[in-house]
Amino acid sequence: MQQFISHNQIIQLSPEAIRIDGKSEVILCASLFYFRLPRGVWQERLRKVKAYGYNAIDVYFPWNYHETHEGVWDFGGEKDVAQFLQEASEAGLWVIARPGPYICSEWDGGALPAYLFVEVNMRIRDNDPLFLTHVARWYARILPILQRYEQGQGGSIIAVQLENELDFYPCEDPEGYISALRDLATGHGIKVPLIACAGQGGLLQATGFAEGVVPTCNFYPNDRDPSFEERVHSYREELARRGYPLLVTETNRSHFLLRRLLSAGAKLLGPYLQASGTNFGFTNAANNWGDPLSFLTSDYDFHGMITPEGHIREEAYEGRLLHHVIQTYGASLAEATPSGLNHLALKQGGELVFELNVSAFECPILPLRVPLLTWGIAGGGQLDYATAELIQVKHLAQEQRTLFIFHTDNEGEVQFSFESEISVQFAEMTVHVSQSERSVTLSFQASDKEIRATVQLSDGHLLEIIGMSRSRALRLEGIDEDGKLRIETVAVQARESREVEITWQLSKVDQLGSFSEEILYLGDDVDYLERHGIYRGFAWYQAQLPQTDNDYQGFILQRASDVVSLYTGVGYMGTLTPGGTSRYVPIPETIHVVPELTARVEIWGHTNFHDTTLPGLHLNSLKGLTGIIGVTSTRDLNQNWRFKLMKADEIKDEYAATDVDDGQWPIVSIGGWLSADLPAHHCYRKHFKLADKANRWILHTPGNFTEVYAYVNGHALGQVNPHDPFLDLTPFVHAGETAVITLFLDKTYIALSGQITLYEGTSASKWTVAGCQEQGLLQHAKASRIDAKPVTEAIAMKPGTVAWLYGELEDSNHSLGWRVYTKGRDMKLSVFFNGNLVGRIWTQGGANRPIFRGGSDESFYLPGAWFHEREEGNELAILLEAVGLENDAILEPLRFVPVSDS
Repeated sequence: MQQFISHNQIIQLSPEAIRIDGKSEVILCASLFYFRLPRGVWQERLRKVKAYGYNAIDVYFPWNYHETHEGVWDFGGEKDVAQFLQEASEAGLWVIARPGPYICSEWDGGALPAYLFVEVNMRIRDNDPLFLTHVARWYARILPILQRYEQGQGGSIIAVQLENELDFYPCEDPEGYISALRDLATGHGIKVPLIACAGQGGLLQATGFAEGVVPTCNFYPNDRDPSFEERVHSYREELARRGYPLLVTETNRSHFLLRRLLSAGAKLLGPYLQASGTNFGFTNAANNWGDPLSFLTSDYDFHGMITPEGHIREEAYEGRLLHHVIQTYGASLAEATPSGLNHLALKQGGELVFELNVSAFECPILPLRVPLLTWGIAGGGQLDYATAELIQVKHLAQEQRTLFIFHTDNEGEVQFSFESEISVQFAEMTVHVSQSERSVTLSFQASDKEIRATVQLSDGHLLEIIGMSRSRALRLEGIDEDGKLRIETVAVQARESREVEITWQLSKVDQLGSFSEEILYLGDDVDYLERHGIYRGFAWYQAQLPQTDNDYQGFILQRASDVVSLYTGVGYMGTLTPGGTSRYVPIPETIHVVPELTARVEIWGHTNFHDTTLPGLHLNSLKGLTGIIGVTSTRDLNQNWRFKLMKADEIKDEYAATDVDDGQWPIVSIGGWLSADLPAHHCYRKHFKLADKANRWILHTPGNFTEVYAYVNGHALGQVNPHDPFLDLTPFVHAGETAVITLFLDKTYIALSGQITLYEGTSASKWTVAGCQEQGLLQHAKASRIDAKPVTEAIAMKPGTVAWLYGELEDSNHSLGWRVYTKGRDMKLSVFFNGNLVGRIWTQGGANRPIFRGGSDESFYLPGAWFHEREEGNELAILLEAVGLENDAILEPLRFVPVSDS
């Protein structure tokens, strides 16, 4: 059987085991991300991960966190990677380092710098020379740091992951791409194993099976799936054939699932995000976790063991309990192999039986015929079986005594057998000694206190069997050298808010004015923000509409994202989240249209996941907008279409030409032809005259048309995306002419229904744009404070208005920090604390509020590490935007909940 040995010989991988410095280990690995935690709490979070049973962490290194603009690098202060790795090593934790270049992680752009997205003819995440040139610059910065902190080189890194879940992405050459990353890594002296993970099981697509790169698996099943182990075994067997162990680099956070993975032979158990954090700054992502669009919250918390503010959840005790089990069987378990479904054959003899009960969410690990020599007890005895889980075996150095600790929720039964006679010295349990006096069976009821029995072996060695309830076992920290059990008192975190000394002031600001003095003049053509060097934060587009004889009926935002607040003069048109699509915005009767347009745009975050459902969900999608059209005519085109029933093999282009004779075709409404054919291939054509004074024409096709392919004047417009049903006819038509639209509809079992509307209008021109990031916003907040007025009650703001809210907060919680809860309606908040952007929140209300995922969408965290002592206190500056359209936005008084010292 092939064995993978890293270049430094310290890390060895085989199908049976991971060996570190010659010792076989089961790796229990928790995600912990330095970039989502204040530097001041790194040590404390690492200590908690270690205390609750984990011996390793995995950590991403986000490229765009360290290169904020092309060629501008930052590895200091809160971004001090070397310091974090040093602290992880000092905490006694191994590290799986994940430098990307792409990391996913619900992080802005998956950590790919947004300047890459404007490169022409470059294939990101692929074997593309231009892309790899950029990656080489990043690797040249990060890999030398990782190399210095490898296991055996002064640190504790035991593996470096290349890329991340590449099988989710349409990479044309995964082998070439991963091989190129491998060569860059080894060229920088990386000697620990290089790994690459499959996100949906595509080992080939994720790794190309590149030589010298170990494939790993990420599993995110339903934890109660009764057939899950079968899938895991298939991957373990495939990897074993290639000479590798099963390494699960990501999975769900329940230790019930981790036990199931252990039963299937996994040697690395890597639940994702056991230690939660915060997306500080403009680092959130947008992705497809909504319908389909969602925004990631600043709070980054999937309910793992440790909350963003450091509180311990109940699942942490499950982690420590599993750690106790793994340590109890040591190398014998670390080198165990599956002997059947839910059975592991221990290396030193015997088995572990995983008693899976998916309905009860239980999976106790029970011993069967395990030699006592596993724990260094000579004499040929064995632990025959136990219906209770064995969680610790402790040899007392000062005595000839060994403790065996079992737990159960009900009644536990344990049987030992020996090659010589034994005697029972003490028993609080029910004890049965065999007639030969060479075996003993002990039973006990679960209790929240220890129940003991002592058995003396023929050589005088004492076995002390201790039984307890599962709830007590969860609180077992360890055993002292004198045999005393340390039972933890579970900390209770604060849940109630507390009054804080804080004075609030409000300063209303110009909702149309840019917060930046640097204005770019674009002329009559507008483009995405990244093409103008704006990669995060806010931007203000301003433009002019031409004067027209016809009243404007509405506006079309073209290819807009992420958050767009639109104004005509001071008239507020609403705030939208189009997801990169176009949107029609009707003009309310109360709004007087003037030529001056303003669009305030916020980049919530570049998508972290590639999805073609919406334009804004493409991994390399850009932000901002590509135009605004003032609509002067809205035409209903649902009636009087010429129809032809087509055959499946007929060529569409032949029926889309302008000179097709369709005069004898039946005239029907769109989608209105009835036929019994399924699927049925329909061709609809319509001739219509365009407006004389318009210069933009947009076809809108919302509804259920299943698959629709559109042509105008013989030119293919492509397949209609039902999530973005706007088709720009402008390049192929001219004012005043008669145009021909051809639609090919493939009808299936679903009835065709929808609307066809033609919008005609004129483009805005004379564009300018200005961008503003964290420091610019803070400067604007400081400058605006001169006009601030005290506020003591709930804040109400008219739709479309903008203000700064200021508060001075004392450190009245012993530098532990606060969780702050918001409540209101149609209010968007960007919260700065002592110069750090700590949260972005959009309160409930309004049809245009997007779906939020990833954590709490109503609260933000004020880290204790960022408090400081000074006479004027600690400053909150909150940018408020009233984003509703019909009602005043409301923000009720904030509720402060103290962080506990847990």
